[in-house]
Amino acid sequence: MAQETSTVVSDPAARADDRAEFRVTGLPERLALMRQLRDASVPVVLQSPDGSALRSTLWSLDDLRQRLSFNADLRHPQLAAVLEAGEVVAMAYVDSVKLQFELEALVLVRGAQANSLQATLPHEVYRFQRRSAFRVALPDRQGPVAMFRHPSMPEMQLSLRVLDVSAGGCSLWLPRNVPMLQPGTELSRVVVQLDEDTRFSANMSLHNVTALSPGEPGVRLGCEWHPSSPTSERTLQRWVDTAQRRRRLFSLK
Repeated sequence: MAQETSTVVSDPAARADDRAEFRVTGLPERLALMRQLRDASVPVVLQSPDGSALRSTLWSLDDLRQRLSFNADLRHPQLAAVLEAGEVVAMAYVDSVKLQFELEALVLVRGAQANSLQATLPHEVYRFQRRSAFRVALPDRQGPVAMFRHPSMPEMQLSLRVLDVSAGGCSLWLPRNVPMLQPGTELSRVVVQLDEDTRFSANMSLHNVTALSPGEPGVRLGCEWHPSSPTSERTLQRWVDTAQRRRRLFSLK
């Protein structure tokens, strides 16, 4: 039976001991990390426990009031769901480091020139060093699939073949007869079936669209993972680690 993982972000107190070595609590260090996000305009994904997510950037940091301001697009279809969520987790990548923190008291502030999402400075920030991007190539037929609704045509349910997988992302095959997806698109509530026993959910950011070999009737979608829960993240990492061990054993034969 396939393993289905929860999409609810777990209580940080329940998982604090497991991630203590990654936790940053000092005020100067937290402010420095936020300045990195602001100064480099690093994309930040804001995600609620139900899988709703939107992509933004941190454009303002008030050191004295300890307030964060993110860019807000009022037209984003998941803005309302994220605002209404009881808890929101922010995730961003700075070089080879993943930053993750919870946003408290997130509110929408409408301005004359721009709108923003404001929250208090997080009490703790987690820094995860990304592992080397070992990538698993997958079979041409009957391999893993990613299932989600087309972002511009919600009535269309897609089931796309996964071409390869790494801890940081994956490539999907988009057939020629499916409406095109553009770089920068956020794919929400994607269900990924890697094998008969491994299934998890994630949001994904589409970074690039490239042609396959000449004559191939479709394109390759290069995507970055945003696992919907720590459980999903562990499921993905465990599967990649197992594939890597199998490849090493095969190379020794």
